[in-house]
Amino acid sequence: MSPAKIVLFTALGVFSAIFAVQWLRLARDPRRRERPTLSDLGIGLLTNFLDALGIGSYAPTTALYKFRGRPSDELIPGTLNVGSVSVGIAETVFFVTVIAVEPKLLVAMVASATVGAWLGAGVVSRMPRRAIQIFMGLALLIAAVTFVMGNLGAFPVGGMARGLAGWPFVVAVTANFIFGALNTVGIGWYAPSMVVLALLGLNPVTAFPIMMASGGIMLPVAGLRFLRTGRFAWGPSLGLAVGGVIGVFIAVFIVKSLPLRALRWLVTVVVAYAAVVMLRSARRAAGPTEGATRQDFVSHDIKGGSL
Repeated sequence: MSPAKIVLFTALGVFSAIFAVQWLRLARDPRRRERPTLSDLGIGLLTNFLDALGIGSYAPTTALYKFRGRPSDELIPGTLNVGSVSVGIAETVFFVTVIAVEPKLLVAMVASATVGAWLGAGVVSRMPRRAIQIFMGLALLIAAVTFVMGNLGAFPVGGMARGLAGWPFVVAVTANFIFGALNTVGIGWYAPSMVVLALLGLNPVTAFPIMMASGGIMLPVAGLRFLRTGRFAWGPSLGLAVGGVIGVFIAVFIVKSLPLRALRWLVTVVVAYAAVVMLRSARRAAGPTEGATRQDFVSHDIKGGSL
């Protein structure tokens, strides 16, 4: 194993262990022992099955949560980040072990995404409900557009390079920092990351270990922020964690491939509709009762959040 991979897996183990200790410490409180339902497990299995095949999980998971009406909108970003930690670990171990990528690029991309996720989670974990609804609605619209573009062949095909140097290296690392920050509000990093790396001439296959390793390390880092603020739902996050690992296993070792074009069209319709519903919720939240003061709504946010 190369020194870069040793560093990467060491960091993965350290951050994951810190996250697990903090999670177990909070889980001792009986009030936080919400068990995942069958639908929680089913959503985790389905969306992370799609994730391992390269479609992504954040947009379809958000859409399914919105349709189901649980968890509440302001808890969805934290639930995604906390619940996806185990999935990120599983995908990192598999893809980084199997697919070769230039070590310097891999480590730099993972590090920049992790810093971005830490900073982004600090902001998102304290955002008011309506702001989160707006951002997630826009994130779902962006996801729907990228699915359409992918199906129409509008994305660049990429090159043959396994690494980058000079200004392309700087652009890729900077972009991954931004994607890491945006990921904490529910904007998945798969599609934008693949587009940027392809435009810079990287082999599309090489993008997978970069994306998976970025998620594997930045998710526990971002998840720690959400654990501290309590802005996530315990049952659904456990459903993502358990069902998600099963979904990844099925995708990688059993199914391996599916007609992704048809699946993307289906996911596009679901995600686009969920985006409209989410933005309508934000619009309704913008119409406060006449005569209410700003303090009234601050108090409402405090009472309505699961903090």
